[in-house]
Amino acid sequence: MKPTLVLVGRPNVGKSTLFNRLTRTRDAIVADIPGLTRDRHYGQGRVGDKPYLVMDTGGLEPVIKEGILHAMAKQTLQAIDEADKVIFIVDGRQGVTAHDKIIAEQLRKSGQKILLVVNKTEGMATAVVTAEFYELGLGDPCAISAMHGDNIQDLADLALADFPDAEEEAPESKHPKIAIVGRPNVGKSTLVNTLLGEERVIAFDQPGTTRDSIYIDFTHRDKQYTLIDTAGLRRRGQVHETVEKFSVIKTLQTIEDANVVVLVLDARNEISDQDTHIAGFILETGRALVIAVNKWDDLDDYQRDTIKRELNRKLAFLSFAQLHYISALHGTGMKNLLPSIDQAYAAAMAHLPTPKLTRALIAAVEKHPPPRGGMSRPKMRYAHQGGSNPPLIIVHGSMLQHVPETYRRYLENTFRETFELKGTPLRVDFKVGHNPYADKKPAPPTEDEQRRAHNRRRRNRKKYG
Repeated sequence: MKPTLVLVGRPNVGKSTLFNRLTRTRDAIVADIPGLTRDRHYGQGRVGDKPYLVMDTGGLEPVIKEGILHAMAKQTLQAIDEADKVIFIVDGRQGVTAHDKIIAEQLRKSGQKILLVVNKTEGMATAVVTAEFYELGLGDPCAISAMHGDNIQDLADLALADFPDAEEEAPESKHPKIAIVGRPNVGKSTLVNTLLGEERVIAFDQPGTTRDSIYIDFTHRDKQYTLIDTAGLRRRGQVHETVEKFSVIKTLQTIEDANVVVLVLDARNEISDQDTHIAGFILETGRALVIAVNKWDDLDDYQRDTIKRELNRKLAFLSFAQLHYISALHGTGMKNLLPSIDQAYAAAMAHLPTPKLTRALIAAVEKHPPPRGGMSRPKMRYAHQGGSNPPLIIVHGSMLQHVPETYRRYLENTFRETFELKGTPLRVDFKVGHNPYADKKPAPPTEDEQRRAHNRRRRNRKKYG
C-alpha cells in the first residue's frame, strides 16, 4: 500500500504549490487567493523506490461553523482521518498565528503522525525562521520554499522515513474515466456524491463551488471507475476572474482526458446556447457521451414535455447519446446511468474487424452509392479501423476527395448501426490510393515508333484526303 500524505494548513500558506512539487505536476490550480482549493485532491509521487499518495485540502478554518468554509473544514477533517502522515504547513513570513495553534491542537488530538513544515522561507536563515514554531509542540520544523523548490527532497525523505519500500505493484488495469461536466449549479458535485454514496466533494447551493477537476477512484459491482468532478462552464463573456479562467481550462482539458463524459443539464431551466456549446466541444473531442437531465423530480407533465421538445430540437446532433432523467439529490433515475456509461465506454473502445467493416461498407454503397464527382463516381474498395476513443474507420478507394460531407455522415450512421455502437461518436476518414504513374513523364518514342506513326499519318491522308 502506498502511504498517504495529507497537506493541512490555513488558507494561502502554499499547500497547492507544495502538492504540485511533490507530484511533479501542475494538477492543482495555484493563485495568490485564499480559499482557492476546496475539495480533497489526490496525486501520486515517488522518492527513489518509495511511491506515495499526496492529498491536497482546502484551507482549514476551525472556528467557522457554517457556510462553504465550514464544508471545506469537514473535507479536511475527513482527509486527516485517511492520512498515514499529516504535513502541517505554516507560513514562515507570518509567524505563528492563533489559527495555527488551534489547528495544531486538533492535529494532536487526532493521533496521526505529524510533520511540521514552515513554508516561504526562501532567503531567510533557517534557525531564525523556525524558532518560534517550536511552541506548537509538533517537533522539529522543516523549512522549505514550495514556490522555489528549496528543501523539497529533504521534506519528502522526512515524510517517508517511517514507511518501508513498496512492493512491486501489478500494472494498473484500464478502466473508464468519467468526466461530469455542465454549466454552474446544475448538480454535478451532487451527482458525484450520489454515485459514490458519500459526501466526497463539496456540494453547495452556490455557482462556482467547484474550482478544480477532482479525480476520484471508486468501485461499483467489482468494476473500477474514475469519476472526475469539474468546474462549471459559463459563457466566455461571463468569465472575468483569473481563477475561473483557469478552472475552465482545466475542465476542457479534463474532457479531452476522459473516456466518457456525462453532460448534466438543469431541467428547471431551458436548454441554453451554452449547453449546446459544451455538447459541441464534447463531440469535437470525440468523447463518448451520456446526457443526464437533473432536477427532474419537481417538474409537472407540461414542463417535462417542454424540456423533451427542447432536447429533441437543440441537441438533435447528439442522437447517438443515451438520455437519462434523474434527480441527483434524491437518487431517482440513477439505476441505469452507470450501465449506460459502461455501454458508451465499450463502444468507444470497440475492436472492429476489417472483414466486417468492408462488408458493411460494400452493403452501404450498394444501398446508396456516393454521388458523382466530376466525370466519374468515387470508388470505395475496403475499410479498416484506424483508432479508438472515438472509433476511427479509414475507407480506401479512388476519387474519394470528391465524397461530400453528407455521404460521410451516412457512412458514420451506417457503421454505428451495424456494430451497435451506442453512446460514442464515430469518425470516417477517406484515403486515396497513390497512383505510381502520376508524376512520371512518358518516355520519348523510339525511331521505329516514329516511323510507324509517320506511315500511319501518310495512309490516313491518302485515304481521307
